[in-house]
Amino acid sequence: MADERQAERERMVDEVSAQARDTGVYTGRSRFDERVLEALRRVPRHAFVPTAQKSNAYLNRALPIGHDQTISQPFIVALMTELASVEAGDRVLEVGTGSGYQAAILAELSDSVYSIELLPELGRRAASTLTELGYDAIELRIGDGYQGWPQAAPFDAIIVTAAPPEIPEALIEQLAVGGRMVVPVGEQGTAQTLQLLVKQADGSIETRDVIPVGFVPMVRPDDQSDTSANERE
Repeated sequence: MADERQAERERMVDEVSAQARDTGVYTGRSRFDERVLEALRRVPRHAFVPTAQKSNAYLNRALPIGHDQTISQPFIVALMTELASVEAGDRVLEVGTGSGYQAAILAELSDSVYSIELLPELGRRAASTLTELGYDAIELRIGDGYQGWPQAAPFDAIIVTAAPPEIPEALIEQLAVGGRMVVPVGEQGTAQTLQLLVKQADGSIETRDVIPVGFVPMVRPDDQSDTSANERE
């Protein structure tokens, strides 16, 4: 998806790669998979941010997208994608669609991506953006991320883009054997930790703390009803 802002994306990827080297002693990933970096080069981040933020789209930082939500820092998007070890053919769940940017990155790596967003306006806006960019294969639902997407489970990888106080049991249940979950955990206003979970053959979970992070909280809906956001008008 080359465009007039390709050079900005290249600079962003260079910054992400430099930060990976600087933090590798903590994350265990001093060099990101070239497939992940290529996804960052291809996806036009400026298409996923509000007009007022477009000039900042390729800065290596989180940006507001409205409704007290953010599009994550590119380094964090890359790190979470790297830790999830997404391969072609993997079934992937994202909890917290937000702008749709992380879903697009995942769709560059797998053709089986499911994404859940609690806020209808954000979900529909993301669906529209993803369709305009040609990411038609992403399944997007408005609903309660705490419940996951049982109809599409099990998932080889799950990425959670908001911080629950503790990991929802439903998401653990929906993780396939050998599957990876990347999730920030902790109450808002307190220390949060990005964690990598891997489901073992016996169903147990191996958990590793990666780095301290700061995410918006993962909240529950007042109404538990689920509706489709695939109304791509």
